[in-house]
Amino acid sequence: MTVDPDSGLLSPVRAGTPAEASTGDEAWLRAMLDAEAALARAQAKLGTVPPEAADAITEAAGSVRIDVVELARGARATANPVVGLVKALTSAVGELAPDAAEYVHRGSTSQDIFDTAMMLVAARTLRPLADDLDATAEALAALARAHRDTTMAGRTLTAHAVPTTFGLKVAGWRQLVLDAAVRVRRVLDGGLPVSLGGAAGTLAAYVEYARLSDEPAGRDVGGYVERLTAAFAEETGLAAPVLPWHSVRTPVADLAGALAFTAGALGKLAVDVETLSRTELGEVAEPAADGRGGSSAMPHKRNPVLATLIRSAALQVPVLAAGVTQSMLAEDERSAGVWHAEWQLVRECLRLTGGAAHTAAELARGLTAEPARMRANLGSTHGLIVSERLSAVLAPLLGKAKAKELLGEASRRAVQEDRPLREVLDELPAITGTLTPAALDELLDPAAYTGAAAALVDRALGTGGAVGSRSSNASSSDASSRATSNGGSE
Repeated sequence: MTVDPDSGLLSPVRAGTPAEASTGDEAWLRAMLDAEAALARAQAKLGTVPPEAADAITEAAGSVRIDVVELARGARATANPVVGLVKALTSAVGELAPDAAEYVHRGSTSQDIFDTAMMLVAARTLRPLADDLDATAEALAALARAHRDTTMAGRTLTAHAVPTTFGLKVAGWRQLVLDAAVRVRRVLDGGLPVSLGGAAGTLAAYVEYARLSDEPAGRDVGGYVERLTAAFAEETGLAAPVLPWHSVRTPVADLAGALAFTAGALGKLAVDVETLSRTELGEVAEPAADGRGGSSAMPHKRNPVLATLIRSAALQVPVLAAGVTQSMLAEDERSAGVWHAEWQLVRECLRLTGGAAHTAAELARGLTAEPARMRANLGSTHGLIVSERLSAVLAPLLGKAKAKELLGEASRRAVQEDRPLREVLDELPAITGTLTPAALDELLDPAAYTGAAAALVDRALGTGGAVGSRSSNASSSDASSRATSNGGSE
């Protein structure tokens, strides 16, 4: 029977990305073999495995050819793939150096090797993922800087609220990406430990082999275990845990949490790009490429496919991560089923988030803004988008209740009659008798009512500017000062 590999047909967000290569079956198999070889070298450093045996195990681990499909099917009999892997590796070592075969997997248990391999796979996936986050943040910084003062409609509950700037929106995306990078690097920096516990977390077999081969090591049990864990960590490039974590799943939960946050952060970018790319808005556009965004039925379409791929991952990873976190409920010293439930969930979290990060870097580098469309959309509500500012200026001049009543009536008329708010206001003596035409023009300019947006962008990008500092926007007091002193027009 032909067995098709998991080529990502149903998961295009990770197809062909670094995360796919680092999390595939072959990559996982390689990580388990690397863990076995590293363990033998660590034991050799402490004198409990002959150096020549460790060399033979390392050589065999690097050259042995194991049929992944056969290994997977064999795992049905043992509930994990390490048993079959150890058998194949022992055979390969025996062919190279018969006397070395007995030192394969010495004192270890399947979970030591598999969990260490899981951490190796995670490290090998998170490093390029973190690089992609850096690239995304860098591209977004340039975009935010370029559009620091590009005014657009701020939308709340899907409707126009008050003006904002595209630069501020992009700065928000970038901040999420930076927050994600912090979490990923926190996991990379000491959060991915080797697993070393033996059958029930006591390292009893490791200690016993040490006692048999080295009497001083046998007397100093705690010191030997600490040195062995440190040597294993050094050989793998992973961290040394304080305790065995067979059923204390902090490292896996932390990994899942960082991946869930990262996917969500990238998902926010994606969903905003999808929204702003709508035909009715047209305020941003994804980078163009041959064949990208095409429809099988509608030749005119250019779909936001990069954002769609990222969003698909962002919807899946938190759900998968919840399953990983649930696996903290591992019974006893090693679990029957809970540990096993983590494997595919962790792999998919790594794959999807890694694919989303790689895709986000491409999206951010090529995303373009359409300021003309932003300006046009700002005017679609005929000036109503700055009604908050008018209210703030008129309240001290007319009284809060009166100002609210007048603006409420003017806004209703502007909508019902499909007329600019300015025209309606010109027909209200209470308004024209209070504000000059120049003051009204200024108050109705969306670009003059973006608050601290520019300063916030500067702060986010580290380019100076204090929040609340005076920008090019005129303040409400400036406009109200141009009202006539006697309440009449000039």
